[in-house]
Amino acid sequence: MPSHRLHHLAGQVAVPEQTHTGPDPTALERFNAAPARTAERALLTCCRSLRWAHRVAAHRPYPDLGALLAASDEAAYDLTPADLAEALAGESLTALPEDAYSAAHTALSAAHAAYESRFGHVFVICLDDIPPAEALDQVLAGIRSRLTNDPEEELLLTADELRRLARGRLRRLVREPLFPPAPQCAS
Repeated sequence: MPSHRLHHLAGQVAVPEQTHTGPDPTALERFNAAPARTAERALLTCCRSLRWAHRVAAHRPYPDLGALLAASDEAAYDLTPADLAEALAGESLTALPEDAYSAAHTALSAAHAAYESRFGHVFVICLDDIPPAEALDQVLAGIRSRLTNDPEEELLLTADELRRLARGRLRRLVREPLFPPAPQCAS
């Protein structure tokens, strides 16, 4: 399209007016704009503490992922023992690949049972940076090494693992379209 000179703006070029529709909002932007209850439900998939979810949702909007992760960490550090118990009650046991040997299932079940018997809650470990082929070995080694901890030390380690799990889940939450874009009308 040719440019036009405007008489009252000598030497300047006029560009035809353009409408900018902009990119679709990101998952983080949709999370920021979601109703509080929707955001809290999504956050509960990251950490099953109601107090944590309320706190993280209440501090929206987040300008970027780093700010969201920082708020998540701060809320996780402030969890009370009752909040931790609530979050742990919502965690599930580590799943094994379907093709794992039955001996692996037996070993993992026995290790989980020993851990729960000693500490009164499910074992949690963040495996985000572990290749899937090494996950079972990491879980078994983690349970075995942490069984020697005293309950107070283990509660601190467990809280840190929950915090790390929440961070990884939040990263996936804002990467995946959990908050799908609003339907577009065809014109």
